[in-house]
Amino acid sequence: MDFLKGEIANKRKAIDDDVHQRPSKYMRRGEVEKLRAEEERRKSEEAAAASKAKSLTQMEHSSLKPSSSKLADARSKSSTPVPASSTPNAAATPDLSTAEIDAAATDKFNISNEDAIRRLRQKGQPIRLFGETDKERRLRLRALELIEERGGAKDRGAQQNDFKKALEDVERNERMKADRAEAADGAGSDQQREEEVLDMTLVKTDPDKLYPIIYFALKKKLKEWQEELDKRPENIKRSGQGIRAAATQVQAAESLKPFFKILRSRSLPPDMLLRISEIVHYMQLRQYQRANDSYLRLSIGNAAWPIGVTMVGIHERSAREKISTDQVAHVLNDEVSRKYIQSIKRILTFAQTIYPPEDLTQLMG
Repeated sequence: MDFLKGEIANKRKAIDDDVHQRPSKYMRRGEVEKLRAEEERRKSEEAAAASKAKSLTQMEHSSLKPSSSKLADARSKSSTPVPASSTPNAAATPDLSTAEIDAAATDKFNISNEDAIRRLRQKGQPIRLFGETDKERRLRLRALELIEERGGAKDRGAQQNDFKKALEDVERNERMKADRAEAADGAGSDQQREEEVLDMTLVKTDPDKLYPIIYFALKKKLKEWQEELDKRPENIKRSGQGIRAAATQVQAAESLKPFFKILRSRSLPPDMLLRISEIVHYMQLRQYQRANDSYLRLSIGNAAWPIGVTMVGIHERSAREKISTDQVAHVLNDEVSRKYIQSIKRILTFAQTIYPPEDLTQLMG
């Protein structure tokens, strides 16, 4: 029995060895990807090593070129003739001189790491490249200093250009400060003009005087809204709620542009002029509940039946004939009017948060 078990184990082992020795007819995708990754890694390592060796060779040549030129001048000045027998060994001479010059340059330019870092930062260069040693960093610093010594005129021109650019920046900043000061003066005069409360008797006596008062009052509130948003902390500005608040202010300012154009041309319909004058008047008096009532009359009207209900049926209802211009819902006229009427309501909401009324019953909502 033991003999049979041993024979079976030997046969099984022989079959397994034969399976492992035979080459497979196919490769798994994981094996292919592994071979490809190893090949790419090998190529990238070879390219990195070649580029590093090339950069080191260039830096050594750039640092040793002045010393080799001085050595050549000294040899040309010497009167000792060169024997012909030294020609076969000429290839070994540059290697010896390069090694000697490299050692001399290293000994001469042996500075501390802190000094090298300080000089590189003064030149605006990185204090260490990827895979760079301290010796290579000193060689790079020496090469940069030699380049600056050779191209001194170009560096002076660059410094002059930087200085000129700095002067232009200073002048630009001064001009911006002057413009802001003028804008502040103009805003101060506008503020004095806005502070006068709108007189509702002008609606009947002189409606043209209402246009600039409404214009500057709404402009002032928009500016104050923007200033309040700018005063917020940075974390609130970057939050979702802060971004939505800023977008609301920008949208309101954009929607009010057609309305400001109408005010400048003094072509607002009389019924709308009356309601908007009431809104501005009550907003200046901090009576926001009454301002909201005027807004509702402006936006949806005060008709007992909506216009659509009066048109139901075959015959026109008598309520249709009784609807006057005072009961028209201007928010339904077009999209432009809807947007700037809604923006006026947003300004009204902002005003009651910044300038709350003394009587809490005058708050909206």
